[in-house]
Amino acid sequence: MKKSLIALAVLAASGAAMAQSSVTLFGIVDTAFGYVDNANAAGDSVYGLSTSGNATSRLGFRGVEDLGGGLKAGFWLEGEIFGDDGNSKGFDFKRESTVRLSGNFGEVRLGRELTPSYRKTSSYDLFGQTGIGQFMGWRDWGTNSDFQTRVSTADANNVRASNIVSYYTPNFSGFTGGLGYGFDEQVSGKNGRYVGGFVAYDNGPLSIAVSYDQRELLGSVGPVATAVSFTGSRDTLTVGASYDLNVVKLSTILQQSKYKIDGAGSEKFNAYALGASAPLGAGEVKLQYALYDQKAIDSKAHQISLGYVHNLSKRTALYGTVAYLKNKDASNLALPTKGLTVDGPGAGENQTGVQLGIRHSF
Repeated sequence: MKKSLIALAVLAASGAAMAQSSVTLFGIVDTAFGYVDNANAAGDSVYGLSTSGNATSRLGFRGVEDLGGGLKAGFWLEGEIFGDDGNSKGFDFKRESTVRLSGNFGEVRLGRELTPSYRKTSSYDLFGQTGIGQFMGWRDWGTNSDFQTRVSTADANNVRASNIVSYYTPNFSGFTGGLGYGFDEQVSGKNGRYVGGFVAYDNGPLSIAVSYDQRELLGSVGPVATAVSFTGSRDTLTVGASYDLNVVKLSTILQQSKYKIDGAGSEKFNAYALGASAPLGAGEVKLQYALYDQKAIDSKAHQISLGYVHNLSKRTALYGTVAYLKNKDASNLALPTKGLTVDGPGAGENQTGVQLGIRHSF
């Protein structure tokens, strides 16, 4: 009788503990057929299966434990999936790997994750920073061969940071903010160190945010044969806004990335986006224009993207995207694809791409 009572007590206690914590397996599988013309300077075309055309394919685990008194502990582990080849290079948790503590004060995260600034201001890209239609302002401009500056620093696009401590505020009547500091962990120098944050206001149909990033860089500048090593930084200021009119949602991004090379001045890359999305039947149609003003090489590029997402259910959707990229002068940008090898079409040349795919979340 005593053993039965003890067993019942143990089960009751474990049940109470389990009720206070949870672990979730989640993910997205997104695979598409893709085609891009002028996929290299020779004018060749490429077609085949690509991945993450509408949403980044991923597999993750997240959990939370209620510590009482409004305090919660949690974790988030997330890695990218390549549906076209099944992750032939292996699976990792480079998308996110954090441990968290949250409460009335907000939330603190430690590990590797999206930088707070990117997490907020990238949300104004109507194509969600995926597929050939996405806004390309968050690229590593320092690897542009025409700029002749090659950056060896990891995460130089300021999308993610390792060894980062992030803090996100609670919502104060529509106002939110976030700060992040990524340690360089260098014995000497500060290559890779990151600092950045954002402030935002969301109220009904209006949303607006301003973010700023700085990452310390290491690389080389000039022709390969006579390249000179440099230290410096990338400073990026971004303003994003949207307004939902119900029948149509308008969105814009204004961004400037400045590369400062110690002792040698600075160079700028400005990027702008303006888009509109509207519900259509069981889905959504979206149109976005982007301008990439590459002042460092006195050149521009224009990108027009048109997409439609048709929801078959809450978890499954079909989609199609068409994008046209017009390079001018020395600009040699390429449409972003995953799973298809696409290079710049050549200075001043154009490129057109198509993606037709299916997205399923779980």
